[in-house]
Amino acid sequence: MSVDLQSLEKIPRHVALIMDGNGRWAQERGLSRIEGHKEGAQSVRAVLRAAAQAGVEFITVYAFSTENWKRPPAEVEGLMKLLVHSLNEYEQELHENKIRLRVMGQFERLPLPVRMRLQKTIDATADYTDHTLVIALSYGSRTELADATKAIAEKVKSGEMKVKEINEETIANHLYLPDVPDPELMIRTSGELRLSNFLLWQLSYSEFYITDTYWPDFREEQFFHALEAFNGRDRRYGGVKKV
Repeated sequence: MSVDLQSLEKIPRHVALIMDGNGRWAQERGLSRIEGHKEGAQSVRAVLRAAAQAGVEFITVYAFSTENWKRPPAEVEGLMKLLVHSLNEYEQELHENKIRLRVMGQFERLPLPVRMRLQKTIDATADYTDHTLVIALSYGSRTELADATKAIAEKVKSGEMKVKEINEETIANHLYLPDVPDPELMIRTSGELRLSNFLLWQLSYSEFYITDTYWPDFREEQFFHALEAFNGRDRRYGGVKKV
């Protein structure tokens, strides 16, 4: 059943996605894992189109975690090559839809050619304000929180900040992308029920939408169904439900 976007009263400003199931999708079809990742790249394009149509401003995709460096070297190399290929092939769509590209994570750990290609697109799309695609690369939320803690500690050590001045806002302002609003909706595909070290701080009050669909099969209609589910949620932030 198709979703009538006009009937949705609440559209999240920011949607985060854990794109799970690429490997299993490929395995069930007798394909290599990298073929699953290639098909998953098409789903990213579909979600960006759907988000723009629905009026979602920010999309954050969990593309490569700090733990993913433990994967076989051939798979890691294939993922890095796929990222560069996707940027080469689809950057024009970012321009056509005025989508700004940003990256969060340990940027310096990425191979130099990947960093250079990413930076080229980041710079070329920097002035767009309608929509933003955030790619979490070599990203781990615990590492992000540790880095934020170190930065705050350095300010206390230098006398720039006092311990009593540290609060939740202080921590939020020292995360990788402090100007990006917290996601209202987090989508995870393939039925897994865990956060996998993704945006632990930012997802504190997010609504979760879990689907058994593998990421390569998650396209516009599936995204709209997630928005429909979000529209039906009662978001109280610890308060009491209104009668």
